[in-house]
Amino acid sequence: MKGAPTVALLLFFLAIATSMSDDWRETVGMGQPKVSHLHFYFHEVGKGSNPTPILVAEANSTKTSPTSFGSVYVADDPLTEGPNLTSKLIGRAQGIQAACSKTEFSLIMALNFVFTDGEFNGSTLTVDGRNPILQDVREMSVVGGNGVFRLAQGYAQLRTFLLATGSLTVEYNVTVIHY
Repeated sequence: MKGAPTVALLLFFLAIATSMSDDWRETVGMGQPKVSHLHFYFHEVGKGSNPTPILVAEANSTKTSPTSFGSVYVADDPLTEGPNLTSKLIGRAQGIQAACSKTEFSLIMALNFVFTDGEFNGSTLTVDGRNPILQDVREMSVVGGNGVFRLAQGYAQLRTFLLATGSLTVEYNVTVIHY
């Protein structure tokens, strides 16, 4: 009966553990999912005294690459209601972009859309994915958010609206499911 005290002690602690309250957790209902459709314009200004993307790193071979492969940018781009940069500002696209292809102009992007006006003021959406920028229509994933967009998931369709020297305007149509 050498092991009897050990077994008794084990059973005692097991009984205590199973009788303890579940106060440390709570099941919360999420309610019904909502679907929101957002339409806005993303503006990237690469030239002038106040560029919105900033080059923060590049590979030794980036300058000779036809696609800028290896360049990494941090961006803080305006989001507007309309296609003109002077349209009503509704937020900022803040994140990282990197040229990820040796054969085509393509970016890997991780962006937070920070809404600063309107019904989504104070909320963010997180968009992530590959953006082959010369294709007519591209699609990226909505992978999260906060505020109104907690537990968000969905997709964003991108169309280049204007591509000029030092300036880029992209139309975003975003479908997002959130709670």
